[in-house]
Amino acid sequence: MSEKRVDKSKEGQRSVRSFLSFLLMLAAVLLVVLFAAYRDGTGFDILRRYLHYGRAEQAGGTTVYHFDAASKNRFALLGESLVVLSDASLSLYNSAGEEIWSTPVTMTAPALVTGGGRAAAYDVGGTALYVLDQTGLVLELTAGEEEPYISATLNKNGALAVTAQKRGYKGSVKVYDRALNPAFEFQSSQRFIMDGYVLGDFLAAVTLGQENGVFVSNIVLYKMPETEPAADYSISGGLVAAIGEQEGRLVTISDTALTFANTGGEITGTYSYSGSYLREYDLGGTGFAALLLNRYRSGSVGRLVTVDKNGEVLGSLDVREEVLSVSASGRYLAVLYADRLAVYNQDLQPYATLQGTGDAREALMRSDGSVLLLSSGSASLFLP
Repeated sequence: MSEKRVDKSKEGQRSVRSFLSFLLMLAAVLLVVLFAAYRDGTGFDILRRYLHYGRAEQAGGTTVYHFDAASKNRFALLGESLVVLSDASLSLYNSAGEEIWSTPVTMTAPALVTGGGRAAAYDVGGTALYVLDQTGLVLELTAGEEEPYISATLNKNGALAVTAQKRGYKGSVKVYDRALNPAFEFQSSQRFIMDGYVLGDFLAAVTLGQENGVFVSNIVLYKMPETEPAADYSISGGLVAAIGEQEGRLVTISDTALTFANTGGEITGTYSYSGSYLREYDLGGTGFAALLLNRYRSGSVGRLVTVDKNGEVLGSLDVREEVLSVSASGRYLAVLYADRLAVYNQDLQPYATLQGTGDAREALMRSDGSVLLLSSGSASLFLP
């Protein structure tokens, strides 16, 4: 009779070696991620996507949202929730693609802005305004027929500035604080007001006037709750199309230049388009603004530019093909071309590409590096 003995010590040694091998492999993966994160910050986003979605490889066919197709659809992201505004409805979808809130609306010129985890939907020249967060409606405003809304902005803390016509005045800006309580109102009797933005304790009002027979934009700053101007500065040679902030500085987009200023009214940086025509822009990036400039009034020959808070160029890329959409968030910029999606970093170095985007007409960049591709009635997720 033969007898075989099992050496338990050797089995234990093999188990220890296997565990050590696993730890070494895990350490190697983490080192690669940390190296990438140290180099350009993208490694942490890879890890975030992997932990959240269970994968971080390229994907482009997963449909996340379905919604009613409409020619006037406007879209905005609130984290992983999607806001869809048309001329007939306003809807909010959660990360699972489920509609969690909706209301019928009647809008001629629907507009949608975001900031501080909120979205404001309103009718330009109309009387309805709604503010949403990821749970649904948090504020609804209704203007009088003779005092319609002109514009609205939300800052990074969720404070709301609403610009409207005002009887007896040339316009007004009303500020709602983070809790969405009325906090300040400025009424102008001398200049038309086109827009407003809250930066810290200051309201920046975009006014329109004339100098030598030419319309010019002027930014007037009010330290709330004082009603006398604290400072002002002019946007020479152009009319302001949008106002926002970058790293604590005001930034305005005009038809001729990008302008940065502090709350003291001092212009700290300017980027001139040098005769090119502004086609698209986005101020949603962290530490940069993105511009798509055309060489001619029509056509698709131009350049894509990213600019920092000092007005210095971070990256420039010649473009000789049709661009459907430009969207910035975090350290990334998504550019939807007619046949593909390209994701760049803030220096316009390629980060990821998706070929064959089907009937997608718009892209929404997310801060973790993923992109939502929007078609006429659905949206799909791209994971670089």
